[in-house]
Amino acid sequence: MSDSLTDAAIHPKGPRMADDSPPRLVLIVTGSSLRAEELDRPLGYYLQQQVERSARRLDLPIKPLVVSDIRWLNDDNFQKLATISVGGPGVNHLAHSWFEEIPFSLAVDEQYCIQLDPDLSDLKASIWGMDNASTQIAVSVFVERYLPRFLEQAAHAPDPIDLDETDD
Repeated sequence: MSDSLTDAAIHPKGPRMADDSPPRLVLIVTGSSLRAEELDRPLGYYLQQQVERSARRLDLPIKPLVVSDIRWLNDDNFQKLATISVGGPGVNHLAHSWFEEIPFSLAVDEQYCIQLDPDLSDLKASIWGMDNASTQIAVSVFVERYLPRFLEQAAHAPDPIDLDETDD
């Protein structure tokens, strides 16, 4: 019997991750303003699906979670995790606080940008555009160009936090 069949038989939800590591959380942070909730949160959920798909394809133990900027900024445990901020500094407090902290890896015609440490030694990314349409483009570009490498690094990050141990 092959290993994949054995894994599927033992683990009814599918094959185990290659190293049986517990999943590493990757946080996707959107703004908490009404405009951000309406326009950026759906992008956050889209990105969550892309992270799940990419993690499966790469066989990485990653669990993405969408949270608000206020929740992230007020939770010390969350601040230790790999984090992707979606939405600009005007609607996302996290993007605002990272604006001068994280280098710009890509800026296109003053329409959208991706802020990301090129070495990925600090697993923080901020993705935003001048409007929602350009933010959508920025998210797509991030998924295509940067997401696999970001997830590879996140999978080898320090131990994940236990969601049950964080504040409610």
